Amino acid sequence: MRFMIIVKASKDSEAGVMPSEKLLTDMGKYNEELVNAGIMLAGEGLQPSSKGARVRFVGDKRVVTEGPFSETHQLIAGFWIWKVKSKEEALEWAKRCPNPMPGTEAELEIRQIFEGEDFGAEFTPELRQQEERIRVKLEVQK
Repeated sequence: MRFMIIVKASKDSEAGVMPSEKLLTDMGKYNEELVNAGIMLAGEGLQPSSKGARVRFVGDKRVVTEGPFSETHQLIAGFWIWKVKSKEEALEWAKRCPNPMPGTEAELEIRQIFEGEDFGAEFTPELRQQEERIRVKLEVQK
């Protein structure tokens, strides 16, 4: 099972306040533990929403809204992709995470990623082959 672990933004992360050396060190150790355990597939911090944009779909139209976005508690400051045996295992690893926003309340959100078999018959053999081709290309691009 794969899960996305979402680090929720804070006022500081949205203001572009960079993490301290201690937090970078603590997160580096934690990430190394995840990699050594064979769990971490990816993980990155994100720039503040002031450097981002949103594209909203309204029928055939596309509406672009430039950041920053006001609802900080709804924004993402970073993420990991983990491969674990269960949601419980993901929760155990998440509870070991250093506080990503020291000095304030922080939140991680854990969401399971869809796998091909989750889509049932609608995910035809042709669509499965297409997904496999895409995955192979992604691996080559790394």
